[in-house]
Amino acid sequence: MLNQLENIEKHYQEIEESIADPAIASDIAALTKLAKERSSMEDLVNLYRNYKRVARAFEDTEHLLNTERDEEMLDMAREEYRSLKEQQESLYEELKLALLPKDPNADRNIIIEIRAGTGGDEAKLFAADLFRMYTRYAEIKGWKVDVIDLTESADGTFKEAVVEIDGEDVYNRLKYESGVHRVQRVPVTEAAGRIHTSTATVAVLPVAEEVEIDIKPEDLRIDIYHSGGAGGQNVNKVATAVRMTHLASGIVVACQEERSQLKNRQKAMALLRSRLLAMEQAKADNEMIDARRSQVGTAERSEKIRTYNFPQDRLTDHRIGLSVHNLPKILEGNLDDIIDALATDEQARLLQSSGL
Repeated sequence: MLNQLENIEKHYQEIEESIADPAIASDIAALTKLAKERSSMEDLVNLYRNYKRVARAFEDTEHLLNTERDEEMLDMAREEYRSLKEQQESLYEELKLALLPKDPNADRNIIIEIRAGTGGDEAKLFAADLFRMYTRYAEIKGWKVDVIDLTESADGTFKEAVVEIDGEDVYNRLKYESGVHRVQRVPVTEAAGRIHTSTATVAVLPVAEEVEIDIKPEDLRIDIYHSGGAGGQNVNKVATAVRMTHLASGIVVACQEERSQLKNRQKAMALLRSRLLAMEQAKADNEMIDARRSQVGTAERSEKIRTYNFPQDRLTDHRIGLSVHNLPKILEGNLDDIIDALATDEQARLLQSSGL
């Protein structure tokens, strides 16, 4: 690993020398490319240089311990030795993580889709709970939330919610939420107190840039219709809601949240691009299925990534065997402990597979 880092630092120095070359400075395209590459390596190189500085200090202190005879100096050297050893070990672990392949979607914003699965009205109520949980988490993080489509019932439950969330590190934090979420609780209408099991599906899609996905006008069918509110009431007398069908893939998207038809078109197109990008990325991974379906499964009760058990006030993430309590706090958007545990597990698996 250290040899690999040494080569990276050497290449970084070569880039810096090229940037300082007057011949390169006059070539804006080449200079921009080099500056971008340097920027992508800068944090890793600085971390490695810090590691080498601590490693040299550690070797010097070790030498002092082997040669010094003054007891007071030895006491100081022993303390320094312990501190430097801890720093060196910590920096080494940081370097291992920094060398892991970067997720190609790491810097993207996301579109998150939440749909009621099995369980009737309870499933729709649970979908609404998840919608509020994620939007509250976004608020805590200072992210921007923009609703693309919302199929809401008169009682405040959701059949479907599609939301774009923009912010720093948003994909890296919420990518673990894709899959079937299961809830176990006693419905308010259940007189006998029996526990019902329901599900909702969550899909997290990286937002695609316009230049990444070329959608030809002839590949689209666009329908314009009146927006509908809770209970099917018209919320707009002018037809502004937009439904787009991508003929080649069969993907259908809709947006009715804006009063402007143009804005609804823009949001629907953004959602369509993101779903097409997800499909392309799935194909690149030899997964010849729709990326969204691969994330959420079929919403059967047996397919689950997580269970929210209300009678026992417990959340269980089945992928890593994590169980935590205090569901009300979690549903208020306090997800960091769960996401941190999932991120740590992913890092451990990547480290094991990479051999670092």
